[in-house]
Amino acid sequence: MTFSEKLQLLRRQGGLSQEQLADRLGVTRQSVSKWESNAAMPEISKLVALSELFRVPVDYLLKDYLDAPEAASTAQDAQGDAERFRRTLSDALSVYSYTSRCRLLGLPLVSIRFSHARWPCRSSAAVGIVAIGNFAVGVVSVGLMSAGVVSLGMISLGLLALGAVSLGGLALGATAVGIFAFGASAVGWKLAVGAAAAGQVAVGLDAAGAHTLLLSGTTPAVAAEFLARQGVWRPVRALAAALLRLFH
Repeated sequence: MTFSEKLQLLRRQGGLSQEQLADRLGVTRQSVSKWESNAAMPEISKLVALSELFRVPVDYLLKDYLDAPEAASTAQDAQGDAERFRRTLSDALSVYSYTSRCRLLGLPLVSIRFSHARWPCRSSAAVGIVAIGNFAVGVVSVGLMSAGVVSLGMISLGLLALGAVSLGGLALGATAVGIFAFGASAVGWKLAVGAAAAGQVAVGLDAAGAHTLLLSGTTPAVAAEFLARQGVWRPVRALAAALLRLFH
């Protein structure tokens, strides 16, 4: 069997349309159509993605003389492989994904992808200008684990990061690390504000740094004046003042 024939067989066994398979791989339906008509071959990264999705070796996809994923498998091994294959496809079918046709800078305008995957990979992550999913990467990203210019998630990385654990230029979270960090535990290069804060300028119930202010017995007005004296950027100072009111 040729690669194109194997791909058609695997896709149909999985109950996937060409468009659904294209969404899993982050390519166009036309690309899948060309692969299945033997008009083109996928690049190495897509071959690996196909191998992972259908749980078959890359060798099986590339070598025409291999008619089964495991040529030397015993009947028991084959049955086990088939069961794993069915479970994988079942998981794949339970994934919800949407990728907008409209693109900007080569990325989908909106990408939504939810899966049962425990760890991020290309086939389980939402990647787009606006990305939403378990694992999201985008200009604006929302997810369990997210990365982007503006990032919101349990674990978030971004220029503006909000999450239980956040890392970024401006980081807000239970645990926050950044240039400007705000959180229960905050570590900031320029400024840290939180119950426990450490940074060049640190404001908190427990604070450590070159310039520190302990919140115990301190009013928001005094804190705002302290931040102004340290030359903290006005918008960040305004955000800090708003958050410090929570302690009073």
